[in-house]
This record gives sequence, structure tokens and C-alpha cells, in this order.
Amino acid sequence: MDVTRYTFQHQLPSLIAAIADAHFVAFDLELSGIPGKQANRLRLQDDQAGGKPSLQQRYEETKKAAEEYQVLQLGLTCVGENRDRGVYVVRPYNIFLNPIPDEIKNVERVFSYQSGAVEFLMRHDFRMEAPFLEGVQYFSRAEEATARLLATQRQDQTSIGDMQIKPDDVAAIELIERLREEVVAWKNRTDAMPDFLNFTALGFDPILHPDRVLNSFQRRLVHQYIKTEHPDLVTITRQGFMQIVAYDKEQEDANKKYRNRVFDEKLVKQIGLRWLVEAICGGDLSAINPHSFHNTVKSRQEKAAADFIHVREQLMGNSTVLVGHNLFLDLIYFYACFFGPLPDKVEDFQRAIHDLFPRIIDTKYLATHNISDPVLVDSSLEKLDEKLSKQAEPSLELHPEHPKYALAKPAHEAGFDSYLTAKVLIRLSGSLEKSGSYLEEKSKSLCDDEYYYTPAEGRSPERRSSEESSGGVSIGASPVMKTATASEETSKSSSTQSKFTPTSDRSTFANPTIFDLLGDIPADDDLTTFPLQPQKSDQPVSKKQAKRDTRAEAEMGKRMPAWESSFWDVYGNKLRVNGTVEGVCNVGFWPYQDGP
Repeated sequence: MDVTRYTFQHQLPSLIAAIADAHFVAFDLELSGIPGKQANRLRLQDDQAGGKPSLQQRYEETKKAAEEYQVLQLGLTCVGENRDRGVYVVRPYNIFLNPIPDEIKNVERVFSYQSGAVEFLMRHDFRMEAPFLEGVQYFSRAEEATARLLATQRQDQTSIGDMQIKPDDVAAIELIERLREEVVAWKNRTDAMPDFLNFTALGFDPILHPDRVLNSFQRRLVHQYIKTEHPDLVTITRQGFMQIVAYDKEQEDANKKYRNRVFDEKLVKQIGLRWLVEAICGGDLSAINPHSFHNTVKSRQEKAAADFIHVREQLMGNSTVLVGHNLFLDLIYFYACFFGPLPDKVEDFQRAIHDLFPRIIDTKYLATHNISDPVLVDSSLEKLDEKLSKQAEPSLELHPEHPKYALAKPAHEAGFDSYLTAKVLIRLSGSLEKSGSYLEEKSKSLCDDEYYYTPAEGRSPERRSSEESSGGVSIGASPVMKTATASEETSKSSSTQSKFTPTSDRSTFANPTIFDLLGDIPADDDLTTFPLQPQKSDQPVSKKQAKRDTRAEAEMGKRMPAWESSFWDVYGNKLRVNGTVEGVCNVGFWPYQDGP
């Protein structure tokens, strides 16, 4: 379903309701540019790690790009689970973002376009004018804070410094002298009326001569003079002229309240698309007036308002599982777009993401972890969907109100790619759980936190201390998995091989140009994976752990693993970052919550 600036306000309640009802939300972005690679390769060619950057270096490169380039399109797919029918119901949305603030004009944005990225997008029929013509407006949290600060300063006249008139500025001096004479004459009038003074450009009626009006400099001079010389008066900016009236505290308070209300209404509209992001992360939606969703039938409007209040309370403080494909880059752009300035260190970014989205899933990590074949696998989104579409279960269907992608397959449209991501997660996680190709047992690390290592990620416990200093260790706890040596694993691969092992004769990471990364960010470096042999633990299993690990054998493969399953100890909150020394970004521990 397409969402535009013309339909967004009307669709907002149903969009937020779809997020509230979602088992998870998948997202995808289309961008005006991505990190360059040529300069990075030159900088890293003498690196001791064979030219591979560290996770911190990759983060810095992506951070710089996210600060320069613009998110042009957002795809959201809300996936609900119909338990009675045993099917996942999918609702994809495709939304252009308007980079130009509309309602609030006091916040500026500076952004760039990358020629190669534009060529890539146009090659896939992306309409470059659509973000400006159809895009939904938005403010990040940081932009909202800036807009509020500037509005407060504008209302507080004492915070505005006085302008100094130069001795040779004859026009300004004459304007002040004329203003002084007219104000004194008006204050000394014998009649009570008029109770205001209109100060215009000399000799011109602003109604008869709309082109001869006070400019901004002259208006500010009038404000400054009245504030300084006549504190018992106030100025009001009118169309082309200034109106001067007696100060009335009650009236001024009412005017201030009105201006604040108008500003807040505009700000709510300008926040726009970010309301959906706030809904996903369990943010505050209280600023949205539930009665602002107009309906000609009063009873229906009241019901709509009551329904929205219920949904708003349901979402408050409850984040939804967030899913993406090749998620590391998208999360960095996502954060910069909707939240604010990115932290300098990857550890701080990991912590910030985990605070906002405690449960995230990277489908590329699912597809490339624990694969027995050591050759590079084709883990592009399209190839994964093609292979997994042959599976009958878990069962999924498009919601009747979202038929767009039933037949159309617009590659690299954000809504479509988020739809593919949702399909891949549902089928791949069900397949992996059914095959048993994940490790359920955990053992303690040498420190309080638990970390996760695999040979495929180029990590080992003895390298932990050096990688902590380079930003490769995640924030929070995650299980340490015991692994056998490469030779031991090779001999055991036949017994531990996943039933789903997507392979290809060519590497998915060998794309023709860097801008094909916009479709599926690849790594041009080796990704060698080893099968992992499940290990038995001597640790006693708690009742809570036993409950989480218990699942009827007949159900496996028919549904996704439950969120409280230890399946997500292995696959949850880990982002594949190919081409780096670490190979993976571990966001944090997977929180267990009561669920299906």
C-alpha cells in the first residue's frame, strides 16, 4: 500500500494500529547515497588485518555517509499472526520521505545526492521527484527539540539582541523619528478610539500598495523601539505593516497560549512519519490528538478516538520486534534520520539501538550463520525469497487491503523489499528451527557479560580483549558458543548440516559496482563459514529455561520460533557486517518476554 503526503494523516490511525497488532515489523530504506569504498580500500590496504576495516572503522564510514545523504523511501511491513488459521498476515507499506520541512520552517536540512546512487535508483524505475511531490514530512527527535528551542527564543523578546543603527543610516534614523512622533501623537489623543496605531511604510497604504510594505529590518526596528521606549505598549505584525496596541496581560497570555497551540499542532504534523517509528520503539504518542482524525459521522469519530487511545496505551513502552536485511547500514541511517546525531563510537551506537529496539533481527545473519558449506553463499534478498518460496510452511498471505505485491515485483522499492524481508524471516526461521541447526546451550564467559563467537566471524575467545578495544564486542549479554576446530567440524558437517543451505556458484558479494550495494549491501571479502557442532552443557537447566526450550515437535516449521525461544539467543540482535575483521555486530542480549 502506498502512503503519500496526501493520505498520511488519514492513514495514520490504521498504520499505528497495524504496528500495535504486529508480531514483528520489517523495514527497508532507499538512500540518496552510500559509503564510498575506493578511498577506504586505499586507506586500509596496508592494514595488518589484510585490508579489512574493524567494526569501528566501518561504523565511522557509514556514519559519515548517513550524515551526508538522505533517506528517500521507507518500506514497512507489519506482520500479524492469525493463530486460528495458522497463517501470518502481511501488510506492506511504501512511503516516500520529503526532505524539505513543510509545517515548521525554522529548521534547515543539508543533504547530498551521489551520482552512482541516483543512476542505480533510476535504473530500477525510482521516481526522483516523488520524495518532493509525494513524500511524507518528518522531524527527528533532535530536529523537534531544535524547533521547540527556536520557537521559545522567538517568543522571548528579551533573548533577541538589539540592533545598532549606524550614524550614517539615514533611512533607519528617519523611520525611528517618524515612529516616535506617531506614537506620541496617538498616546496624546483625546478620543478613546482608535485603540490601536497602524504604522506603515511612509506615504503608502499597505492595502492599496501591497508592494510598498515594511521589510523585515524595519519591522524589527519597530519592535525594538516599542519594547525599549514604551513598555506599556506591544507590537503585532500584520500583513505589510505593524500594529501597536496597549499592553494587556490577560490578552497577551491568551495570545501566547494560542501561538503555542498553533505551533504544537504544526509540530505534530511535521513530526509526521516519525510517529510510526515511535510506535515501533514504544515511544510517546501522547501529543497526537485522537480527535484530529476527522469523520463526518460524530459517533464514528468518537469511536475512532477511543480506539486510538487504546492503541496508544497498548504501544506505550512496548517495542515491536524490528527486522531488516543487511541491517547494520540501514540502522545507522534509520537512527540518523529519525532520532538524531549518531554517537562517535560503535559501542555507544549499539547501546542506543538496544535501548530503542531491544529485539532486532537481521535476515542476512540468519542466512549466513552456521552454514556447513564453507564457500560464499548467495544471501541476497531476492535469491533467498526465491529459494524459500518453495516452502509451503510457515504459511503467509497478503492482507486483502494490501494487494499491490501480489503480482507486481518492483525490485528495490522499499515497500517491496521490506515485504521480501518479512517473508524470508518467517520461512527461514521456521526452517532453521525445524532442522535444529542452532545451538541452544550457553556457557559463561570469563567476565560478567556473555559474548558470542564463531569461526565464521573471525573471532575466538583468546582474541576477545583486542576486539573489545576496537569496538567489536557488543554491549550487553549474549551466549558464548562452544565450537570445534575446523578439521573436526569438517568431519562432522554431514550430521550437522542445516536443511536449508543456500549456495551459489557465484558470490552474492561480487556486485558489478558499489551502487548495487543499495540493493543488497555485500561484502567483497571472504566470508568463510564453518558448521557448528551442538555441545552438551553440564549446567542444570532452570524451569524458566526449560519452558522456553520446550516446543511441540509437530509445530516446528509451521510457525516461527517463539520470541522466548533460545533460538533467538543465536540469531537475535546480531547484524552481519561482511568485509570487517569482526564480521558481526552484536547489539546486545535478547530479552525474553511472555509470548506465543
